[in-house]
Amino acid sequence: MKILFRNKNLISQFLKFGIVGLINSIIAYGINTIGYYKYGLGTQILNLLAFIITVFISYMLNSRFVFKSKTSNVKENLKMLGKAYASYSFTGLFLTAILFYIEENIFGVPHYMSAFINIVIGIPINFLLNKFWTYAKHSAESVINSDLS
Repeated sequence: MKILFRNKNLISQFLKFGIVGLINSIIAYGINTIGYYKYGLGTQILNLLAFIITVFISYMLNSRFVFKSKTSNVKENLKMLGKAYASYSFTGLFLTAILFYIEENIFGVPHYMSAFINIVIGIPINFLLNKFWTYAKHSAESVINSDLS
């Protein structure tokens, strides 16, 4: 029964994470597309701006609605926020920068398509990093699992 509950919870978390990801993806896509086409800003500057804004929004939404962080300790929250920025740095800055370069400069993919492709790749990777690293000790599920042990 524990396995069924955990799988159901995992699916529910992933769907909620996907909703948060969709909200942030729309924001990031808007920042990237409008900034690139309307203001002529470079992809890396726009990527950084979208990153700073959306990771903070993601942290706030994921803490409350997806992973249900139970800590009210300011130091622990700042530590989790730092982990969120670190995990999103991997996909949102490092991986995305490489993908933008490959997609646009090697394969000639238009920027609006590259931005969308990178979002689709990043969401599942971010879920795993957040679930098993950022929120591993502070989610409601962790509290439940430690009580079941």
